[in-house]
Amino acid sequence: MDTILPFALLCFTSFFTLTNPLGTMPVFLTMTHGMTDKERQSVVSRATLVAFITIMVFTFAGQFLFKFFGISTNGFRIAGGVIIFKIGFDMLQARYTQMKLKDEEIKTYADDISVTPLGIPMLCGPGAIANAIVLMQDAHTIQMKGVLIGMIAFIYLITFFILRASTRLVKVLGETGNNVMMRLMGLILMVIAVECFVSGAKPILVDILKEGLI
Repeated sequence: MDTILPFALLCFTSFFTLTNPLGTMPVFLTMTHGMTDKERQSVVSRATLVAFITIMVFTFAGQFLFKFFGISTNGFRIAGGVIIFKIGFDMLQARYTQMKLKDEEIKTYADDISVTPLGIPMLCGPGAIANAIVLMQDAHTIQMKGVLIGMIAFIYLITFFILRASTRLVKVLGETGNNVMMRLMGLILMVIAVECFVSGAKPILVDILKEGLI
């Protein structure tokens, strides 16, 4: 219990900030401009389902990918920390750097935006994938693995409801509120990224020092 609660909190905060449903709302509304509420709900349903399935695949296939490509866990932690830090830094500056589509592209690919770019990489980007693989490596017990899977499902359920209510929420938050929320989540994400980077770099530095002493 002493380890499960902090782990659950880490899973929730990291995935919520990386998925960033509040920051996705304005882009989502722009991409679905001209669609009816029913069509928007259909896009949201497909996008969250695609994102959830994608991240589940990487969560469970992470160890296989490490072995297949000869990637060390610590090296992946460092790379993941850098990616997550960059995303957090952009959010701290209230910059949203994800893919945007032109009006004519929105009309042409209206049926496909739920898969890309909304599902991938907006709701399930490289930062979220890296975070899922690293946290799965850290989940040493069945209970912790269950907490991780449950939290991912919970986050995408929240994302589903937030995007469904995006029209009303954007009006309530306003531009200032949305920027403040994005900056706060960016700061939290940068702290998580530093922890991830340090946890990967520390064992590597220890091994280098040991080899130097020998």
